[in-house]
Amino acid sequence: MKLDSLHNTEGDGRSPWERGAAYVDGEFCPIEDARISVLDLGVTRGDCTYDVVHVWEGRFFRLDAHLDRFAANLRRLRLDPGVDRSAIESVLHGCVGRAGLRSAYVSMTCTRGRLPRGSRDLRTARNTFYCYAVPFVWIAPPEQQTTTGVGMWISDIPRIPPDSVDPLVKNYHWLDMDMALFGAYEHDVGLVVLRDRAGGVTEGPGFNVFALVDGVWRTPASGTLHGITRRSAIDLLREGGARVEEGPLAAPDLRRADEVLVTSTAGGVIPVTAVDASPVGAGRPGERTLDLRDRYWARHADPAYSTPVQYDD
Repeated sequence: MKLDSLHNTEGDGRSPWERGAAYVDGEFCPIEDARISVLDLGVTRGDCTYDVVHVWEGRFFRLDAHLDRFAANLRRLRLDPGVDRSAIESVLHGCVGRAGLRSAYVSMTCTRGRLPRGSRDLRTARNTFYCYAVPFVWIAPPEQQTTTGVGMWISDIPRIPPDSVDPLVKNYHWLDMDMALFGAYEHDVGLVVLRDRAGGVTEGPGFNVFALVDGVWRTPASGTLHGITRRSAIDLLREGGARVEEGPLAAPDLRRADEVLVTSTAGGVIPVTAVDASPVGAGRPGERTLDLRDRYWARHADPAYSTPVQYDD
């Protein structure tokens, strides 16, 4: 099946599961029925961690890597989902299977949960674990990726310092990125990237950044989540003989790059064709970016990187 021809729909309402499925409080339910308490500390404080894995053509991509990262982040934040790794994996399969999705965006979250009445001691909180699967989410649709690419704006709003909130722990502290997005919208741009206090490029809402500068692919190493798709792109670039440097990326280098791309579970390898309203290279998706994109999607069929969804026939 061609990548550019596949689109998910939300269904025609014949089944409550067609828009997605969730797992909350130990039970599966249609996504529209999923609820957590307004007193949950994940809601009131953003005290949680999460991870997102995608399903493509009936197979999870790099599921083990996502589960490894989720487990590490749970330990880092002293969270306990109340279920082990194999149970979490079963829940993810269950969400996708109940929704009948062949391509999906699948999330797992553990929050600090609720405190007993009258308590402010976080150690007494009962953590909340939930998952959901919805039709695949795109940062940019496939046809845009291969034709016009996407524009990016470099925001003046600094990213939350990593010594305050560790970006290596996937979290919901996005207010800086959300406000930066509104600034990008004012310039009719859909993507935004934030910088650290020293002016170095970090990350954008849900994606990592790569820039081809002086023949070397550069991607920020600090102040940013080390995404699973980012790691896949680095591996594929090096397999193809390209030089990749994980380290500082200055805003002027991003603006003068020959090619720019972003990586995300929500869309893979996505070409950026303008930065701050100025064209990147020739102003169209770069050849090396498109080659990387093709090889990234081809890898989804490799059993070394993908896991078949356990559908209940």
